Amino acid sequence: MPINNRIADFHTDLTAWRQDLHAYPELGFEEHRTSDIVAAKLAEFGIEVHRGLARTGVVGTLRGNQPGERAIALRADMDALPMPEANSFEHASKNPGRMHACGHDGHTTMLLGAARYLAETRNFAGTVHFVFQPAEEGGGGGQVMVEQGLFEKFPAEEVYGMHNMPGLPAGSFAGRVGPMMAATDRFDIVVKGRGGHAAQPHKTVDPVVIGAQIVGGLQTNTSRTADPVESLVVSITEFHAGSAYNVIAEEAVLRGTIRTFDPALRKLAEESLRTIAAGVAAALGGSAEITFLPGYPSTRNHASQLDKALSVAAKVVGPDNVIDDVAPTMGGEDFAYMLEAKPGAYIFIGAGAEVEGRKLHQVNYDFNDALLPLGASYWAQLVETVLARD
Repeated sequence: MPINNRIADFHTDLTAWRQDLHAYPELGFEEHRTSDIVAAKLAEFGIEVHRGLARTGVVGTLRGNQPGERAIALRADMDALPMPEANSFEHASKNPGRMHACGHDGHTTMLLGAARYLAETRNFAGTVHFVFQPAEEGGGGGQVMVEQGLFEKFPAEEVYGMHNMPGLPAGSFAGRVGPMMAATDRFDIVVKGRGGHAAQPHKTVDPVVIGAQIVGGLQTNTSRTADPVESLVVSITEFHAGSAYNVIAEEAVLRGTIRTFDPALRKLAEESLRTIAAGVAAALGGSAEITFLPGYPSTRNHASQLDKALSVAAKVVGPDNVIDDVAPTMGGEDFAYMLEAKPGAYIFIGAGAEVEGRKLHQVNYDFNDALLPLGASYWAQLVETVLARD
């Protein structure tokens, strides 16, 4: 099955929906216009609509034309990023400082397209829940939905997600068993020293020197703590100290991120961070206050559900266009919380070459509208396959 013919028929509609969402991006938990549109379209399709989970979340429930006890959930994220847009086309952002630079406008539209088709045909047995999630970009909307009873209110045996991925061939699908995306933890380190005149460093405890030693220690520790076949990234992304050329500061502030796939290594990385920062600071006469900010856990696919997802993808685009061992990425994704609650799979849909205008989180990004009927066809076929009639 290539692109579904009926879905191809309303490709123009999908494009218009997507470009409208792109023009009016909204940040996490503020997706009021977006959720209004999603809810209205689901209702127009004849789908039962539920609102209020995670403030702006929307869940549509559709039952097939054959009885069945099974139920699955399909998830799309709706939020935009707090950044300006540099594009000049007609559907560029009209909300200053906000932009759909990660393709969530496309994700929402592909799931709406599948919902429209499935509402027309209902060629499955059981129930599908269309989950439109707010606040993926750092807000943890997926976690909030789960904590507020997503799977208690909308019982589902399995849950599936999808993200567009520049750098993979357009029209391809990719996934892997186990970790697809990393845990995304953050940290703050406040190094306390003793300030003074820059011409008399011997009378001070220089927090900049201590901070520099901590940076070096963390990088060295990374290569000596983690198994070389595991993945661990520790990046210091901010280093702030001082206010004048001739003054040694009282303190320095370091901030950064830790990325891991393995839960045990994640715990070890936090412990090592604390040990090194405190130890280095003490050895040089200062002290360090460490604040560890846990982020999203690693997004980990379940083998059985991934096999179903990629088998369906192969029916849509052919087996030669499906990658079953794609390299994981150190980016993060709060769909991880749903995969911790239910077995499921998260896959990539290839968006084409990673050229200007097709790079995630860049000011000139735009979703590839050619993917809309393809992604919608995948979703529709997944429902009809997983919830096939007996």
